[in-house]
Amino acid sequence: MPAAIDSPGPGFTGTAWTGHAAGSATYRRIVVALMAGGLANFSLMYFVQPLLPLLATHYGVSAAESAHALSVTTLAIIAGLVVAGPLADRVGRVAVMRWSLLASGLLGLVSAFAPTWASLVAVRGLLGLTLAGLPVAALAYLREEVDTASHPRANATYIAGTAVGGAVGRLLPGPLALLGGWQLAAVVLSLVTLAAGAALFVLLPPARGFHPHAVGLRRVLLGTLGAARDRVVLLLCLAAFMAMGAFVGIYNAIGFRLAAPPLLLGASAALVYLAYPVGIAAPGLIRRLSDRIGRGLATVAAMALLALAVVVVSLPSLGGVVVGLGMLTFAFLGAHSLMSGWVVDRARRQGIGTAQASSAYLSTYYLGSTVAGALATWQWQAGGWSGVETLSLLLTAAALVVAGLATAADRNPNVADDEDAVLD
Repeated sequence: MPAAIDSPGPGFTGTAWTGHAAGSATYRRIVVALMAGGLANFSLMYFVQPLLPLLATHYGVSAAESAHALSVTTLAIIAGLVVAGPLADRVGRVAVMRWSLLASGLLGLVSAFAPTWASLVAVRGLLGLTLAGLPVAALAYLREEVDTASHPRANATYIAGTAVGGAVGRLLPGPLALLGGWQLAAVVLSLVTLAAGAALFVLLPPARGFHPHAVGLRRVLLGTLGAARDRVVLLLCLAAFMAMGAFVGIYNAIGFRLAAPPLLLGASAALVYLAYPVGIAAPGLIRRLSDRIGRGLATVAAMALLALAVVVVSLPSLGGVVVGLGMLTFAFLGAHSLMSGWVVDRARRQGIGTAQASSAYLSTYYLGSTVAGALATWQWQAGGWSGVETLSLLLTAAALVVAGLATAADRNPNVADDEDAVLD
């Protein structure tokens, strides 16, 4: 019997493709290109978060209204993910990733010159639709184009790139705004996104493990939901919803806590974002842990650390907040790195479209951000930090249980292949 290989999925023709291996020139091109894409995608998505006070002043809107500049983007991403997976099946993963970045960069430039608040919100909504293409196609592309042994490492590197993007999007806009207003931040990060899109044209090898094929309207509308009919995929989607909800909820509310008694940090509360870069190392380190104890157990361990981080960040001291935020970011990005690779691997092994599986995962991931993030702010207003802590602990405890159930439900949660993936 030949070595186990993965089924390339619908639309594949020709000889079996085993994938680019770590250490090869093409593998290095892939990880560099997708790290750049992830960095650009997430920095353009989140750069408005630290600039909300400036946006409120510039457009004459309330603080609550200013938050729509971010929430409309994440809501639009959820809508975009529903069709991004089937679209990637029809036109190809590489094309979707390239044009996602280029269109997003152009819309980012347009947003810098939006004359009214309504026009800015509208452009940021369109931006969410275009941003959705990169992550859903990237997860599927990595699973199909990188060999089985190298896939966890490649996926962790991509997630690390998104973590860098999240850090850049939260730390760089402030200094840029001091130099040229919030518009300069929008222009710079939009140009970075366009450059990343151009890099994908130069660096990213054409797909060999998947070939575009026609997708009917029914599959476009139902393909993403259909992927979640698999129990393990569904459980991982639920875990992503809960973990992301707890993570964003803490970050949304922590600024209010730091500005309130007894800490009273005022404008310096924005420095909490300095804890975000701690998570950049998480995907690589958690991947090494998964190599030792298995992907399922490593995910459960990351969820346990996430719950502990909520307790630490709730301690009545500034030191506890800083340490807790570092732990929170590390644990969340580590868990997300494992689950995002796991969900497309599970789909591959079960004969489910990998793009649809990644679309389902990311849709629930951003839904958790939108719903729990808003709920955490409401909890702060209604009951102070204790309400935020209770919500976050419930979410992380549930995510821990669900991750354990996914581990038990997957026949082989430790490695990429099982007997169903063998082609004779």
